[in-house]
Amino acid sequence: MPSNLHERLLELFRNRSDSAPELLRTLDVTLPTYDQIRIESPNVNNLTPVEFCADLVLFLSRGARYELGIIVEVQLRRDERKRYSWPAYVANLRARHRCPVCLLVITVKESVARWARRTIDVGPGTQCTAYVVGPSNTPFVTEREQAEKNEALAVFSAFEHKDHPDPELARRIVATALTAIRNLDEERRYLYFDFIQLFMKGTPKVLEDAMSSLKLHYEYDFVRRGVARGKAEGRLEIILDQLTTRFGPLPDAIQTLVRGASDAQLYAVGKRLLTAQTLEETLSLLD
Repeated sequence: MPSNLHERLLELFRNRSDSAPELLRTLDVTLPTYDQIRIESPNVNNLTPVEFCADLVLFLSRGARYELGIIVEVQLRRDERKRYSWPAYVANLRARHRCPVCLLVITVKESVARWARRTIDVGPGTQCTAYVVGPSNTPFVTEREQAEKNEALAVFSAFEHKDHPDPELARRIVATALTAIRNLDEERRYLYFDFIQLFMKGTPKVLEDAMSSLKLHYEYDFVRRGVARGKAEGRLEIILDQLTTRFGPLPDAIQTLVRGASDAQLYAVGKRLLTAQTLEETLSLLD
């Protein structure tokens, strides 16, 4: 089953289909002339009964003609099975639409990026090579004009570079992404900000510094609510982890009880954990 991170990353490319060709340009890929980007069915199966389903399939088209197919795959870990299915994706899509096709792999770990870049030997004289974007070659989106042209790419850049060894550069990239999304409609603003907040829990100072530099704490209610929600969710997950570590797997009823607790109750449970001998004693304050 795809992970939450996998689906959130894929959503960035579904929402802004021009992100994929933009990333290919950063890899010095020469793209054909096109006037439209079409999202197609991810089913790239031409073989029965085996089914192949890519994460996302895009076509650059000029008029009614398909000029280039782009298969987008979000890959969070090594999976040797993909070295067999990826060539099939490309071959089947190329045969079906009779146009050139390329494979773009998006990953968040450099070790996975190195693995995905390895040429796949399909057979004697036949090879398949993916274009791969990971932390080392994701563009640094630091200019407001660039970010506002493609806010999804700006958010993706913030996510990929949140752990950059230069904290000032990381802060600037995140601040640029926040600037790009601040004037979007409410639905997309929440979508992008929730993505940034959710996947920057491990680097909260970068996010806090970026918001402070833009005075977003005071100007935007959605940011204040998002930060508060993120902190509450973080505290909840910590309490659940501590309870599981101390007392073993928690029944569904107990998890529901804890998730329904207020911030003050969670704080009290955290303190009680230090001295309580049983799960019942620890959660007595929630009765």
